[in-house]
Amino acid sequence: MFFTPLTLLFFFGFVLLFLFLFLFIHIGIITIAFERIGLTEGQTFAFLLLSLVGSNINIPIKKIPLAGQQSFSMTTNFFGMRYNVPVQQPREMVLAVNVGGAIIPFILSVYLMLKWGMLLQPLFGIFCVAVVSYVMARPVPGIGIALPVFVAPLMAAFIAIFMAPSAYAPSVAYISGTLGTLIGADIMHIKDLGKVQAPVLSIGGAGTFDGIFLAGIIAVLFA
Repeated sequence: MFFTPLTLLFFFGFVLLFLFLFLFIHIGIITIAFERIGLTEGQTFAFLLLSLVGSNINIPIKKIPLAGQQSFSMTTNFFGMRYNVPVQQPREMVLAVNVGGAIIPFILSVYLMLKWGMLLQPLFGIFCVAVVSYVMARPVPGIGIALPVFVAPLMAAFIAIFMAPSAYAPSVAYISGTLGTLIGADIMHIKDLGKVQAPVLSIGGAGTFDGIFLAGIIAVLFA
């Protein structure tokens, strides 16, 4: 079977077009979500930029000594092949706060509460999402705290729809989804640090692409 260079060119063009459409739809969904909570285009761009930059910034707050050394394996992909790589646990763990995944969402949530004059509904939503996130989250050795993607957003959206006026529901959903996940999945599981066995545990995870960010976006869209 023969393939002409033109066919190959069309194939790569199709792949690039698909990636462009994926990014366009992804950015469009995020923009719609932030418009629903009352942010302008400029504010949305600033938030995304700060989240992206801040996702690479971890502020160390504490060093925790670990008793003994244990080994565990991590799975990695290399040109389509999966390998189990043995990893030795370090003697101490650094507890840090991620700027993009914790501090930025916290500031935005406080800003929304002050802007709309809300307190009771967001606090109730944060409490409910934090409890559910705490119960559902599990420490994963070598990685961190794992939480099913749709648990926190669905709970946050449900509370926002039934507890807040329709005009404020998206903001309540965002606040409940982000802060509830941050508190329940990350902060309340600090006591499980010994089970994680990672050299660095960052509250807020990977920032822009972390579950906390996604929880806020998905909750707003559901609400």
